[in-house]
Amino acid sequence: MSTDPRKLKKGWKVAMSKMAESTFNPIRSIVDGMTLIPHPDKAMIALSIGDPTVFGNLPLPVTCEEAVQESITKRSYNGYCPSVGYTESRQAVADYVSTPTSQVDASDVVLTSGCSGALEMVIACLADPGQNILIPRPGFSLYKTVAVSLGIRVKHYDLLPERSWEIDLQQMENLIDDDTAAIVVCNPSNPCGSVFSEEHIRDILSTVARHRLPLIADEIYEHFVFNDYKYHSFASLSEDVPILACGGLTKRYLVPGWRMGWIVINDRHDALSEVRIGLQKLSTRILGPNTLIQAALPRILRDTPESFYTETLDYIQENARVFYSTLRETPGLQPVMPQGAMYMMVGIDMESYPEFKSDVDFTQRLVTEESVFCLPATCFEYPNFFRVVLTVPKDKVVEACQRIRQFCEIHFQPTLHINRNGCPVTDGNHHNGYHTGEELAAEAGK
Repeated sequence: MSTDPRKLKKGWKVAMSKMAESTFNPIRSIVDGMTLIPHPDKAMIALSIGDPTVFGNLPLPVTCEEAVQESITKRSYNGYCPSVGYTESRQAVADYVSTPTSQVDASDVVLTSGCSGALEMVIACLADPGQNILIPRPGFSLYKTVAVSLGIRVKHYDLLPERSWEIDLQQMENLIDDDTAAIVVCNPSNPCGSVFSEEHIRDILSTVARHRLPLIADEIYEHFVFNDYKYHSFASLSEDVPILACGGLTKRYLVPGWRMGWIVINDRHDALSEVRIGLQKLSTRILGPNTLIQAALPRILRDTPESFYTETLDYIQENARVFYSTLRETPGLQPVMPQGAMYMMVGIDMESYPEFKSDVDFTQRLVTEESVFCLPATCFEYPNFFRVVLTVPKDKVVEACQRIRQFCEIHFQPTLHINRNGCPVTDGNHHNGYHTGEELAAEAGK
């Protein structure tokens, strides 16, 4: 067979796909671009990674280990499974998430490879290239990473730190247009640690219902709520809005590496009949998640003792109190007291730190001088904040707080402001933490 030599390539160069070229994770891009050289005389304390297993101080429930061991020894779960998951495992998830006002069964559940896999699947199922989805700012970077790689545009609606990170609903509604395919909400929140009240969730649902849009509810931190707060799933309060809720074992059960997630189809008015078919089709791309963990799901969700959840939450909430009480007394910092999840966001008064160009610069220097690594909130599209992880051992929390405060006291430069009497005053930025919603309400009532 002869080939026209003019058609032959002269060298080896294999191009990447448009999807690969469009894939961009801002956390990796920003962190990989930072110069993170810790102080030689101080051990590194990493407050940046949302993995509760890193320090080994939060053991997973024994129930989880025993359930997986049982699924291994049965030798019945080593082959392929239905692409949407085993029926008994899906029913276990349905029983776990159902409430008196939002009943689902196995047919409403799709098992996925982690909650990230669930989010990727629902975004791909709801939106076409050229359409847009609305995502929170600050928010989990994967929403944008997945959407943009698929040719889907993102629009950011704002969360309000002074309102414990509630959604700016008017601004969110102004972003909706004819090309909007869905709205993503995250509750409890990464990176904010906020927990929406029942009233706020109802307001969100009312806003979304006016535009007949589906919600993608990232609820990977469901029930991960501190004392004095209550978790409400979006589906439990929705009468009209169809909701695709994404969850999994990762955070509440402290097993992120097990990669077990799920999508729960909370349909209203049979609005998601086509989406059900689409999710089933998309599930065939990977033929279901890990079968051994699937088989363990019924026992994990049914038999994990309540004491495990309580002890984990008490530990993390106490860490939150230590961080908040120390950092709100630190000049130039404005922590926002979390209500759940594993994180706290801390504002930086950049005017008081004129030698730093950005939150990235600030956190990079914190590593260099104090060997404490906090994630700059530019990673979450929200500059001039940083995020700390609350799952760290208690002694490291105390040490990290001391180092952060020392760093701030060295670099802080008070700024002058004019008070209501026209007199210049020095802003020491002490007692500057944002309060919880309850504290704000109490102050408003005084």
